[in-house]
Amino acid sequence: MDKEAEHLIGNSSPGAVKRWYEMLNILHDAASLINAKPWVVKILEMPQRVFEAAIPVRMDDGEIEVFTGWRVHHNTSRGPAKGGIRFHMEVDALETTALAAGMTYKTAISHLPFGGGKGGIRVDPTRLSLAELERLTRRYTIEMMPMLGPDRDVPAPDINTDDRVMGWLMDTVSMMKMQETSGSVTGKPLSIGGSLGHVGATANGVVTCVRQAFEQNGWDLNGSRVSIQGFGKVGGPLAYLLHSAGMRVVAIADVTGAVTNPGGLDIPALGEHVKESGGVIGFDGGETISASEFWQVSCDVVVPAALALAVDENIAEKLDCKIVVEAANGPTSEAADAVFMDRGISVVPDILANAGGVTASYFEWVQNRQGYAWSAGQVATGLHDQMIKAYSAVHDKADILNVSMRRAAMAVALEMLQDSITARGIY
Repeated sequence: MDKEAEHLIGNSSPGAVKRWYEMLNILHDAASLINAKPWVVKILEMPQRVFEAAIPVRMDDGEIEVFTGWRVHHNTSRGPAKGGIRFHMEVDALETTALAAGMTYKTAISHLPFGGGKGGIRVDPTRLSLAELERLTRRYTIEMMPMLGPDRDVPAPDINTDDRVMGWLMDTVSMMKMQETSGSVTGKPLSIGGSLGHVGATANGVVTCVRQAFEQNGWDLNGSRVSIQGFGKVGGPLAYLLHSAGMRVVAIADVTGAVTNPGGLDIPALGEHVKESGGVIGFDGGETISASEFWQVSCDVVVPAALALAVDENIAEKLDCKIVVEAANGPTSEAADAVFMDRGISVVPDILANAGGVTASYFEWVQNRQGYAWSAGQVATGLHDQMIKAYSAVHDKADILNVSMRRAAMAVALEMLQDSITARGIY
């Protein structure tokens, strides 16, 4: 164990520890590709700051519960920290740090004037009433005030958080600072400074990457087959968009199980079924299959759009596809990546493929600072152009270095970070 990381690891889950060390391995690999300055790599090996706080909340029954919350700034050489806040029982210091590091690289690849941040509370939000959830959010915000602000740290929604939660967070920041601070949070309701086009932006960015991958490889998008793991905030809109683009969505998996149809699932009908039943299983427009069987469905594209480390080396051996496009954060293990390399399966990495969300967040932040709202068309055009620019930079770097898209993406990110860190200097 690296002594520098000991204080972060603590009681972290094995998955978080694994993810952190895989992140370090990817960083060191990128450093070797571009001959990065050793002192720059040392800076990026550790988070800039980690803030942990006890979050006491008065519950509806009058009892006091104390939760633990974190906010991490990994690196802010390119601008304010940017990253979501998640409410989940698996949140811990190291997981949050790894996710913040991912945001550092993602914003760099996307040419955004942000650094990497992430936050969360270890909590099962389904066990809280709406009033308890609001009190938890507001107390977390107060405890994290030293970290927050439009020029310091700009949170956004993540797992189990939404525009309502962001509205509470923004209101609390504004009240504490005694001034309007709409630019302190993105992913807000439209009525208080949110942006058109933010909902579904991550999915739109993934679609752009799928289209670019097909174009680069000379494949026909129309009629091609895609399997999507996840039917939530990203996987759901993505399924609709790819279905509308002419692709056959041949398999969908969620927490309840999976369904498949070689001829293509009727996505609008599946969406209605999920609204009524709470999950994809039992959909009469397809065959219900197990989670393990989902990974064996023959297709052209597999899109992991759920939680981290969903694809291990065993699953990688089973996949029958041409390309994997990572809509989730960190869905593929390092061992799985090696299998994909051996099998000739291309991977569009998460820090590129799912950057549509943070790009739309940037547009919202810009609108808030300008005091001028963009049209949905302006947001869509800007998102498309930004994703094309990022994809092209990574694709070109992969060709120049003769490496995978993942290695190329980190090389692009590290080059940009090295420039910004070097330009700022150290004192």
